[in-house]
Amino acid sequence: MELRHLEYFVAVAEERHFTRAAERMRVAQSGLSAAIRSLERDLDAELFVRSTRRVELTDAGRALLAEAHRTLASATAARNAVAAVRGLLRGSLTVGSEQCLGVIDLPPVLASFRRAHPGVEIRLRYAGSGQVTEQVRLGRLNVGFVALPGPPPDGVRLLPLATEQMVLLCHPAHPLAERDTVDVAALVDEDFVDFSTDWGARRVNDQTFARADAERRISVEVNDVHTLLDFVHQGLGVALVPAPVTRKPHAKGLHVAALAAQDGPTWQVSVAVSASAPPGPATTELLRMALPEGRLAGRSDESAGAHRSTYRLRQPTHRE
Repeated sequence: MELRHLEYFVAVAEERHFTRAAERMRVAQSGLSAAIRSLERDLDAELFVRSTRRVELTDAGRALLAEAHRTLASATAARNAVAAVRGLLRGSLTVGSEQCLGVIDLPPVLASFRRAHPGVEIRLRYAGSGQVTEQVRLGRLNVGFVALPGPPPDGVRLLPLATEQMVLLCHPAHPLAERDTVDVAALVDEDFVDFSTDWGARRVNDQTFARADAERRISVEVNDVHTLLDFVHQGLGVALVPAPVTRKPHAKGLHVAALAAQDGPTWQVSVAVSASAPPGPATTELLRMALPEGRLAGRSDESAGAHRSTYRLRQPTHRE
């Protein structure tokens, strides 16, 4: 089994088409097809169900895909490690993040990284925390900035960055705007504007109402913060959001209320990395630039308050 064959297999699996996969890998289709047949002979299994229009993975192909991603990621990490010994930082770095996490401003962090290490190609993808974490687990992302409640999924390690409160946002004319504190019981008859189920804040909200054995009505489901704020401004629903959202200029004019202490959920922002493979040199360097000194081990800060940020990302300077 050759790494090149695994690269071709991944391309076909993702493109679902031999011609497009060959174009992506810049090889002749006949050579790519021969490599896939060789891989199938090595594994004694068919990896694709072929048709004239597209191809689909077999059960064996689906089982191989996750391992192929991990194997290729490990091979890349090995090459980069050797380059690092020679004093070079090169290769590629794929980063995922949920939007508007509030405790990190990725553009200046990545810009500083690129200035310091121009030989590393950086790719950034925004998605919900659930998807970002899954891509880290599969080896398709080197690192992810996520907000996930509860323990990490299998195969993923979470390095805590910050803990923030969830608060209520509503239109100033809404009856709840007369309160500085609300409890979950007061929200069961409200229309909600919330994020899609893959976002970290949505998962926190769902768990909060589940613990209270209460139902809620989600009237509007969105995939970005500014659209959520627009709908709340129009009085089409209330929203439970992480505290950093309330500091956005677009949130100006909306009423903010805390949740009662017994109901108060927290929003945990973390860095997601693979638990099955050590981070490569480029990933390690990004974490060094993003995390305060000593935080790579993910130690908790016992002196921080329950609702204060316990991990703060250091903003890089232009000298770095």
